[in-house]
Amino acid sequence: MATRTDAPTRREQILREAARLFAERGFHGVGVDEIGAAVGISGPGLYRHFPGKDAMLAELLVGISGQLLTGARRRLAEAGTDADRARPDADRVGTDGSPAEAEGSPAEAVLDSLIEGHIDFAIDDRPLITLHDRELDRLRDSDRKLVRQLQRQYVELWVEALRALYPDLAEPAARSAVHSVFGLLNSTPHLGRPGSLPGRAATAQLLHRMARGAFAAAAGV
Repeated sequence: MATRTDAPTRREQILREAARLFAERGFHGVGVDEIGAAVGISGPGLYRHFPGKDAMLAELLVGISGQLLTGARRRLAEAGTDADRARPDADRVGTDGSPAEAEGSPAEAVLDSLIEGHIDFAIDDRPLITLHDRELDRLRDSDRKLVRQLQRQYVELWVEALRALYPDLAEPAARSAVHSVFGLLNSTPHLGRPGSLPGRAATAQLLHRMARGAFAAAAGV
């Protein structure tokens, strides 16, 4: 799908409207003609872009899983570059002589960056969260397995980042904490209509604080 600054292509417009309609009324409650009407083309005209609704659903769910993984890898690479530039500050130690992973440390910046990226998705692509929860089982086995594979890789990036900040947190506990935070962040479809939220910035800040608080609680700090 398009980035926030790019004008969406017709194909991307179709996917966006399909996601909205599927989330609102269910996969079987939406016809091809309705998706076409939402983007200003005839229903049969959609077949120049997609062979059918099943293909739209697969591209939506596989696509967002791939986008989240790619975005997380990019954020980790960018945070790693920033950490290398700030390495002298990262080498400080705590009062007990142990490495100080306190506020403002590179490990914290990495985790914050991952949280920010997921919050962007959770706020801006709410229909896809609903779609994943309701319609994942409608995908072909191969597509569903690909979604799960991409999601597992995404989770492991978070687990690694979390344990870098909290080294004493065991891997199974870290993985459970990551899944729990995903559940928290992905609760946005239940927060009411976009206009009823307290504003995008305020919602993002609240979700970020809650995610960091949950991770700190899991680590016992």
